[in-house]
Amino acid sequence: MSRKMNGSAAGKGYYIALILCAVAIGISGYLYYKNANSEPDRQANEPAAVTGGKDVPAVATKPTTTQPPATAAAEKPLKTASPLEGETAAAFAMDALAYNPTTRDWRTHDGVDIAAEAGTEVKAAAAGTVYSVYTDDQMGTTVVIRHTGGYSTTYASLAEDPAVAAGDEVELGQTIGAVGQSALLESAIGDHLHFAVSKDGENVDPMEFLGK
Repeated sequence: MSRKMNGSAAGKGYYIALILCAVAIGISGYLYYKNANSEPDRQANEPAAVTGGKDVPAVATKPTTTQPPATAAAEKPLKTASPLEGETAAAFAMDALAYNPTTRDWRTHDGVDIAAEAGTEVKAAAAGTVYSVYTDDQMGTTVVIRHTGGYSTTYASLAEDPAVAAGDEVELGQTIGAVGQSALLESAIGDHLHFAVSKDGENVDPMEFLGK
């Protein structure tokens, strides 16, 4: 009797285990089905990934206008004219040595010497402002005029008492002085004008400045 009951209990335990396995399988299947159905809903609520920008409609934006940077007014070309009509007694020579008959040696020459009779009017080679009027120990009575574009013109070996003073505004062709022989360094040349030009502090050929 006891053996029969034990066998019956074992049989019942087997069926109970079988039923529990079936229940577990059913629950697993249900959870899998639920998750599978909720995945499309989750993906539908997520923003679509941008792929090359093809499927995303462009958002209209107000075009921005960029103002060009302000530029300085164009500088007018400097008009020039020879300060004196005469014969060239000594040319510009800064890249090579030139013979100076006064000192009887070879040296550079930062301007051009224009021979003319004493008292001949010397005129401004361009419009500008008189920077200085002075007497130099070697170059005599001198007038320096500053112009636009970084240019300065120097008029030396002038007669005493020039017609302008520092600070004066002068026009192209305005008389600034007269030919003299005040440059001791160039006294052998005789009456003449020593005319020199610089740009930003560097000597340049006066003939190029005058466009000759």
